[in-house]
Order: sequence, then structure tokens, then C-alpha cells
Amino acid sequence: MKNEEEEPLSPMARVFQSPGIDLCAIINIGFKTKINPDVVLDALKQNVYKHPRFSSKLSENGEKWIATEVNVEDHVIVPYIDPEDICEGGQSFVDDFISRLTLIPLDRSRPLWDIHILNVKTSYAEAVGVIRFNHALADGMSFISLVLACTHKTSNPDMLSTAIPSVKRRSTVSHSLKKTGWLLTAIFTIGSTMRLIWNTLVDMFLLFATMLFLKDTKTPLKGGANVRSNPKTFYHRKISLDDIKLIKNAMNMTINDVLLGITQAALSSYLNRRYEHEKNNEDDGVLTSYTNNLPDRIRFRAGCTVNLRSDIGFKPLAEMMVKDSKCRWGNYFSFIILPLSIGLETDPLVYLNKSKAMMARKKHSYQAAITYFLIKISLKVLGAKATTSLFNQHLMNITTCVSNVMGPMEEISFNGHPVAYISPSSYGHSHALLIHYTSYAGEMTITITVDPTVIPDPHKICDDMEESLKTVKAVLWERGLLKEAYKV
Repeated sequence: MKNEEEEPLSPMARVFQSPGIDLCAIINIGFKTKINPDVVLDALKQNVYKHPRFSSKLSENGEKWIATEVNVEDHVIVPYIDPEDICEGGQSFVDDFISRLTLIPLDRSRPLWDIHILNVKTSYAEAVGVIRFNHALADGMSFISLVLACTHKTSNPDMLSTAIPSVKRRSTVSHSLKKTGWLLTAIFTIGSTMRLIWNTLVDMFLLFATMLFLKDTKTPLKGGANVRSNPKTFYHRKISLDDIKLIKNAMNMTINDVLLGITQAALSSYLNRRYEHEKNNEDDGVLTSYTNNLPDRIRFRAGCTVNLRSDIGFKPLAEMMVKDSKCRWGNYFSFIILPLSIGLETDPLVYLNKSKAMMARKKHSYQAAITYFLIKISLKVLGAKATTSLFNQHLMNITTCVSNVMGPMEEISFNGHPVAYISPSSYGHSHALLIHYTSYAGEMTITITVDPTVIPDPHKICDDMEESLKTVKAVLWERGLLKEAYKV
């Protein structure tokens, strides 16, 4: 029987904590009131031991969690802020502060997390709490479950934050097809199984090719060999979740399909301007106008996280902590590679149709599950160092990563502090660009993480995303498709 004081790391956790990657999550949480540090300290002292990962440190070989005593004061930092440092604006101060954190490693002699309290007014909040932890502790779904366990509904302080709808995996056989008889159902099942096998084989071949030699086109968004060690800049923007849902209903697709379509449109517009700027510089500063400045056949791929839990709905934290839970705590996810379509389209709905087709194709593949299994085998056979090297090579050969985390549907509060937004991201990766989407209380927060030496203007990517969303909505309205969506 294993000692409960020690617990082995999951395969993804071992990769994330490896010195060759050391991937850290960083969550910027805005509050509608100033933060009382004493309240935060008292709450952590009462609750930190309920969450084993936050009261455990890594073993020396990085293979096990070891329960330890936690001095909460060591993990909560309230820096002195000179008013003169924020004279130009609180948002810039907070952005610079978070960027500097990416250069300061977490202390491995104690649990791998810390909290920084900044009572500075920003664009969306009166104060900001910055939570940082090694990604080995948890993935996005685990973190949101932790947030729910530590907060209450603002509208009803006596109720815990449980306002996240249950999510079920969709059946591969439609309800209408099941009624057509066993013969057609059997034919469909055989055909679907053959496509599943073929898609999986193709995806695995492309995965191995990416690890070995297949690289994305060198664009102004692709980082170089030193991007992992460079400081990162974080930028976030809030957009309407209702607008995204309207488009989803009008186009008969998922929210992920809409977000991916908007991302493709925005990155195409951004890259087109960057290439135009480069062409103008080559023309000795003479301004010229090109309709399409993009090179032909750009290979531009994004890594996308996939939840591997058999139960993909959110569960109470206590249930996630139970051994053999179907929705357990930790890093139980994998990656798939999405080939993004980069190009200028006269019809903005083309981006959404392409994203819908691509996601439908990727869902009909076992690549994510097999990749997780291969990482697990590789750690046993090749060891952590070789596995980390292969994982990192795969990341270096693609351009970016995208993710979408569903947050609370209603406004929540932490011990009397109402939350304005939740903006998660990460650093320690080999990309010059990361894109995270997080829904919360009727809004969607876009978080852009960049290497400023490669992408000096992340706000323009957010501008393009907002403009793409407005353009799609306007086109759907002109075609009368939104009128039906309002009825759904």
C-alpha cells in the first residue's frame, strides 16, 4: 500500500516540471474592490491543507509529491507600490509586474505556488491578484474547480459558486440515424470506424513528422530558438459571450468552432499588416498598398488542449480529489495539432466554416489519447529528459497554442471581494504567441501572451479579434441568420 504522504506525478505533470520546460501557469484575477491581504491570508490558512497539491512539494527527482508544512506568509506577496510608479496608468504597471514574474523561478524547496496582491486600479478592475503555480499542480479544469470551491455567488453569499453547466460528450451516431434501422446504422458505424482509424493514422504520422522535421512557415508570429527564456508580456480584452453564442446558434456550431474561426480571421488580418509593413520597408519607406500581402501556402499550426477525463463536466473539488474519480484533479489532458487557415477571405463566414470542418475532423481521431499514452510510455522507457526534449521539439516546430476554459456563469466573490474577470495564461513554453479564452459571467476574456521582441503589439491582435467578431455578426444579420438565432 502506497504512503499517502507521497504520490506520483501524472505523465503531463512530470513533463511540465522538468527543468527543460518548467511550464508555469499565471492567472490574473481582477477584483471590483481593493483586496484585504489579511482576509486572503486567513482564508488560505484555513483551506490550503484541503488541497494536497498546494501543500506538497516535489521530490528531488521530480517524480513524486511529498506532503509538507506550508507557511502561507511565504507564498503571499504584497509588494510596496510607489505611487510615482503608476502615474502613467495602473494597467501598464500591472502588465510590467506580471512580465517580470516570468523571469523569477518558483522556489522548489516548498510548494510551487505564490500569490501577488496588487491594489492598483486597471482597465477592468480596482485591484488585481496574480496567482502563479507550476503547471504540474493542475490544468485549467482543475484550477476552475478550485476557484469554485473557494468562492461564493455574489448574488447569494451563502451559496458556493457552482454555476457551471454540466457538459456531456456528443454521440457519434445521430438520433435520427438510429431510427433508420440496423442496416444503415451498421453501414454508418463501419464507415465511421474506418474514418476514425485513418484519421488517427494520419494525425500520428503528422505528429511524429512534426517532432522530427516538419516545421511551420517562418512568419512574424513565430518565435526563434531563444523565445522560451525571454520575458513574456500578457494582454487581455473582454468581449461579449452573448455575441459568440448568437453566432454559434446561427451557424449551428460550437463555441470552440466560433472562437477558432475568429482566431483564424484575426491572425490573417494581423499577419497581412505585418507583411505589408515589411514590404514598405523594403521599398525604402515609400508607402504602397497591397490588398493581399500574405505569402502563398503558409503552414501555420496551433496546439490545442484536449480534456481526457471520461466525465468532462465540472465537479466539486472534493469529488475531484477522490482516488479513481472520473473527473479527477491534475493534468489529465493531451494535445492535438490544428492546421489554421491563414489567408484573406472576402466572406468572413468562410473562416467559421473551415474551423467547424477542422474541429469535426479532429474530434474523429484518437490522436489525443494515444499521445498521452506515448508520453507515459516514453517516460518509463526513455526517461524524463528525453521525453521533455521530444515534447519541446514538437512545440518549437508549431507556431502557437490555443485553449478555451469555461468559467462560472454568474459573478463570484472571494470572501467579500467580487471578481471582475479571470485571465489565465502560462509561460515557460517555446512559443512567441499563446491565446487563451476564458468565459466568466456573460463575458469572454481573450488573453494574449507574447514575446515582445517578436510581437510588440499584442493589443492589435485583440483589435482584429473584436473586429472579426463584429464583421461576422454584421454579415449574419444582413443575411437574416441572426433573427433565427435570437429565437434559439
